[in-house]
Formats: sequence, C-alpha cells, structure tokens
Amino acid sequence: MGSLFRSEEMSLCQLFLQSEAAYACVSELGELGLVQFRDLNPDVNAFQRKFVNEVRRCDEMERKLRYLEKEIKKDGIPMLDTGESPEAPQPREMIDLEATFEKLENELREVNQNAEALKRNYLELTELKHILRKTQVFFDEVSGEPR
Repeated sequence: MGSLFRSEEMSLCQLFLQSEAAYACVSELGELGLVQFRDLNPDVNAFQRKFVNEVRRCDEMERKLRYLEKEIKKDGIPMLDTGESPEAPQPREMIDLEATFEKLENELREVNQNAEALKRNYLELTELKHILRKTQVFFDEVSGEPR
C-alpha cells in the first residue's frame, strides 16, 4: 500500500462514474487508501449537493455509535479492537444498520432512564426509612418505653 506523502509519486485523475456504480467504486477506492479526493465544486453549498441526505444519515449513525461506545466504556465493558477499518456497507445494508443503531440507542436510553428512576426511588425510600426510624425513637421516648 502506498502513502500520500509529498515525495510519493502521484497522478491527478478525473473519474466519470455512473451514479449507480459511484458508491461501489468510491468505497472500494477509499478502502484501498490510495486515493485523495478533491472537491471540484468548492463554491457549491453542502446542502445543495446530491448526496447531502446520505451524509446526514451517516453522520447520525456515527453519532449513535459514539453514544453507544461512550456508554460501553462508562460501564467498563471490554471492546474488541481489530485495528482495521471494516469494509463500507452496501446501501441496502445501511438501512439495516440504521434501524439496528436506532433500536440500540432507544433501548439504551430507556435502560438509563430506568436506572435513574430506580436510584431516585431508592434514595427516597432510604430517606423515608430514616424518617420512620427517627419518629419511632421520638414516639418511644414520649411513651416512656426504652428502645
């Protein structure tokens, strides 16, 4: 595998791809790590581009993965790091991944909310238990019975 250092020999090429094959070609080139892409339309706003919806979907999936990773690390669960980048998923696989990430994020948020509610209930019940003990001592003193 080559590198993109200044001393490395490079060639400037322009690719014309059919839109149906563009994703597969660009992902394959990206996985090789031998290509540097240049924006030939720097004056075009990011929101005016054809692929803006796909980029937003990928950004949202990345956000969900970062959230899941943060929660995994917070709980001290070991994660396997293979050190290599996985292959780019096909567009139809992206839909499944998106649904899976959405489901996992929702379940994890629900678990966190339930854990917080349980902690609050525990603290409230502990407080009530201490109040009852103190009032019992008070009533025992008033009635003259030693505890």
